Amino acid sequence: MSTTELLTRGARALEAKSAQRPRAPRGRVGTVVIGALLAAGALITAFPFLWMVFASVKPRSESVAYPPQLLPKQPTLEYFVELFVNLDFGRYLLNTLMIVAICMVGLLLMAAAGYGFAKFSFPGRDALFFLVLVTMMIPGQVTMIPSYLILNGMKLTNTLVGIALPMLVSGFAVFLFRQFMATIPTEVIEAARIDGAGEWRIFLRIILPMSGPILAVQVVLTFIAGWNSFLWPLIIANDQQLYTLSVGISLLNQQIATNPSLQMAASTLMVVPILIVFVVFQRYVVQGFALSGLK
Repeated sequence: MSTTELLTRGARALEAKSAQRPRAPRGRVGTVVIGALLAAGALITAFPFLWMVFASVKPRSESVAYPPQLLPKQPTLEYFVELFVNLDFGRYLLNTLMIVAICMVGLLLMAAAGYGFAKFSFPGRDALFFLVLVTMMIPGQVTMIPSYLILNGMKLTNTLVGIALPMLVSGFAVFLFRQFMATIPTEVIEAARIDGAGEWRIFLRIILPMSGPILAVQVVLTFIAGWNSFLWPLIIANDQQLYTLSVGISLLNQQIATNPSLQMAASTLMVVPILIVFVVFQRYVVQGFALSGLK
């Protein structure tokens, strides 16, 4: 065997040994540090929410005790019962759910508008879409007085329909649907037309199922907007029986003496459904924003 071959085999053997050596723990240490920082950040972020939930099941004596303690010694659900039995929060919850349900109907309207802007050519399409974008730049507070005057003229003030009607359509939602549906191949639509499908059938049976991610995004956004509605229901509704949950929470300080446990119970009732909806749709939310071209 020649010297060259011996040197070559020796070099290969050294390379094999070096490859079998355990890597320096620098990468693992970095991963552990990053994980610890992320865990600490998550704990700090979640701490107010945890405090709210634990305080909602504390007796009032524990919620005002000093020094404060995170975990309750004697958990109780009496304040959740009081919200529904004595403070009419069952009515507020029902009103909020009905408003959210009415707002969900607007999803089909906005999806149809986004589909029209994305896949149909008609005179003035670009100018009309520009006007839709302009509405995104107008603060909602600017349109409250005109909206109130219009609804008052239609005899819809002090009604749940009047509360939900201004939230039925959103320029941002139309923009989202348009951006997403523009990515749907036009060949799919043309093939459906060749097979004899009408426009509404194409929209309901093909476009909407393919738009699942952006629909999930808009479901979450619409639910949050309707669930958290405060200022507009307070303006449009004169009857306390039409108040939403957020307005009902604001009344707690006015109706009764300060009770942290009762306030935290109402806040928990307000926050938990939003978290549940987001957890259910979270994977679609990220996918929908990514596919719609938003950064």
